[in-house]
Amino acid sequence: MSKTIIISGGNLEEGFVEEVLARHEDANIIGVDKGTEYLYHHKIMPQYIVGDFDSVDQEVIQYYRTETHVAIKEYDPVKDATDTEIAIRLAITLGSKEIYILGATGGRIDHLWANIQTLSVACRANAKAYILDRRNKITVINESCVLKKSEAYGKYLSIFSLNGEVFEFNLRGTKWPLSHHTLKPLDSLTVSNQFQSEEVEIDFMDGLLVVMETRD
Repeated sequence: MSKTIIISGGNLEEGFVEEVLARHEDANIIGVDKGTEYLYHHKIMPQYIVGDFDSVDQEVIQYYRTETHVAIKEYDPVKDATDTEIAIRLAITLGSKEIYILGATGGRIDHLWANIQTLSVACRANAKAYILDRRNKITVINESCVLKKSEAYGKYLSIFSLNGEVFEFNLRGTKWPLSHHTLKPLDSLTVSNQFQSEEVEIDFMDGLLVVMETRD
């Protein structure tokens, strides 16, 4: 399948998960660690569950092991990647070109930051991965792109450098455009910009950018 929805173990908003699943009925579903409990209690059947399952009710794991045909990929808690990164890599292996990650926000900030960084794994594999909740849509890009105001997730647009200085950074069609700017990792200039024109162009030479479309 070309799409995968990952249900991670952070904040999962009641009803929002179901809305996203309804919009992408043809997607694979991967439950990640604590996220499998949400799937279990809402009777949503995944194709895969992954994680070390150290924080999951064992009754839930036993159900998937004995009463379903769900593929289970269990890992030692001492590992070199987060459960969400493992799920993203699995989605890429399955051939997914669009990956939506729910439950990646809320709670611990270190988990959120790790999840944002992990989006670069999909980006480098030429897959589009998005962290979604009701107020935020986050992705990582490595090439210039165009965003449409009519399709924006919210009226605010924030852009950050993920891996060093980004030269010849140009932003067109926003309330506060930029031209030939050097975007630095510690630069807050590009926080809370706004869509102005129907098309917003993000143009740059090289690097990884975190792009956030947000709303109040």
